[in-house]
Amino acid sequence: MFAEERKLKIIDFLTEHRKATVAELVSYFNVSKTTIRNDLREIERDKLLIRTHGGAMVRTRTGYEPDPYEKQIKNVEEKKRIALAALDLIDDGDTIILDTGTTTMELALLLGRKKNLRVITNDLLIALCLEDNPDIIDLLFVGGIIRKKYHCTLRYRDASAAMLAGLTVDKVFLTANGFSFQKGATTPDIGQAEIKTLFIAAASTVAVLCDSSKIGNDYFIQFARIDEIDKLITDSIDPKEMQRLEEHGLDVIVAPPYTGLADVLARLDKSGEDERDASEELEEPE
Repeated sequence: MFAEERKLKIIDFLTEHRKATVAELVSYFNVSKTTIRNDLREIERDKLLIRTHGGAMVRTRTGYEPDPYEKQIKNVEEKKRIALAALDLIDDGDTIILDTGTTTMELALLLGRKKNLRVITNDLLIALCLEDNPDIIDLLFVGGIIRKKYHCTLRYRDASAAMLAGLTVDKVFLTANGFSFQKGATTPDIGQAEIKTLFIAAASTVAVLCDSSKIGNDYFIQFARIDEIDKLITDSIDPKEMQRLEEHGLDVIVAPPYTGLADVLARLDKSGEDERDASEELEEPE
């Protein structure tokens, strides 16, 4: 296990158990006391835990946001499943908003399977990903203040709102750091919340892409109440929680198990091949 991966797992362990001793972490990760102490020291430097005598305890996570590297390597398979399920909601010719995030990036990578899309985003990497996609007929990048290290823009006064004013958007796909029945969709960053609320106001259908590790967690600021969200797309959810959400009008979509993803992708690829073959047959001279 790489050092960075181990530190992420230490954070997860503390989040679940609230506190741990050095001895417990040594046993759990099968490394030396020196290694664990060094890890705890570095994690504390990033203000993600509080070191105690002989161990550490979790720091409140309502204001904590994983760094881009942590987001990129965490729950990758689940994000791919969620993105594939979200793709089914997009029709050819749609105008959509892609919020910043690693899950929406996975969705952006699949958009070549759709035709004649107009895409709006505030994510620099998503914009670069879609720039040369021939199936994207219009690509609008929402300007604002660059959020350093997170590759996105935040709302800048009224300029961001002015860019979105008057646009007709079919669907917005949002990411969230936390999601619960009580608080809806939440994020640690006020600037992120502001741009997300602008996206919600512009779209007819609001979809939140949220892996199961975020469900039940609340962060600093709410950007969407339950009644402002049309669809929640996740990889797994407790049946009782799902029923509760659906009773309040939220359409909960659970992405198919990962074991079936390869088959789904194969079918999509086969469909694309059939379309190309049919096109080639039409073009063949008599």
